[in-house]
Amino acid sequence: MITAGDFRKGVTFEYESGIFTIVEFQHVKPGKGAAFVRTKMKNVVTGAVLEKTWNPTEKVQEAHIETKFMTYSYTDGELYYFMDDEFNLTPLNYEQVEDALQYIKENDRVTVKSYKGTPFSVECENFVVLRVTQADPSVKGNTATNATKDAVLETGAKIQVPMFVNEGELIRIDTRTGEYMERVKG
Repeated sequence: MITAGDFRKGVTFEYESGIFTIVEFQHVKPGKGAAFVRTKMKNVVTGAVLEKTWNPTEKVQEAHIETKFMTYSYTDGELYYFMDDEFNLTPLNYEQVEDALQYIKENDRVTVKSYKGTPFSVECENFVVLRVTQADPSVKGNTATNATKDAVLETGAKIQVPMFVNEGELIRIDTRTGEYMERVKG
């Protein structure tokens, strides 16, 4: 059992016959009255987001999530196939992979999370290196400021990059925020 006062981002638990993970949380201690915990939680199976206020002493059953490293193999347009170390393919639908999809390519290693043997989400590394396939050319004199421009990555993801980043360059991206981190020599 876990109390609401112990909630942190990423904590997964059972609630009302569903499995939820904390997306956002805030411990509130008002000047008058009792403290409470305000949460935004996501159903890991359906993807539905629910906002709830908890008493910090409320208890819920912690869900035991299995994680497995797998390799992204291919997509047939409808399902996305991931291979484990024993060469077994696991098909997942778009809703299960959409968060990681913009940062993974074929043959990339990912973490597949499952509950009671049923996979429900895919997570990629916190930082990935991808090639810029489309970006407006840099204008001389614009590279010293904090100005940014749109860029398209080899996975099709669109992000903001500094003006000095050009088409064909490798860049490191923080997949948790979707932000440009640095150029990579490649």
